[in-house]
Amino acid sequence: MATIEDFDRLEIRVGKVVDAQPFPEARKPSIRLWIEFGPPLGVKRSSAQLTAHYKPDTLIGRQVLAVVNFPPRRIGPFESEVLTLGVPDEDGAVVLVRPDFKVPLGGRLF
Repeated sequence: MATIEDFDRLEIRVGKVVDAQPFPEARKPSIRLWIEFGPPLGVKRSSAQLTAHYKPDTLIGRQVLAVVNFPPRRIGPFESEVLTLGVPDEDGAVVLVRPDFKVPLGGRLF
């Protein structure tokens, strides 16, 4: 069982997608995201397997949740700095986790 201390170590924060580009070099269909978290984090990059439900241009301006304190991960030629969160639909395709209402950038999930 995880403890509340385990949960507290994760920094899950809200950011806004400021750019999104196709990622044809990825092994699995993916989109490269640039997400603004506000000060002090600024813009961080993420690779996400979102192509079943999202086109890059529909993601710009959308608020998303991401784990911001995992180490960076190299995915092909791209360094993913945060883990953008999603849940699977009935077919296993990713659906983004996001706030119902606009909230301040950098807000921490609790």
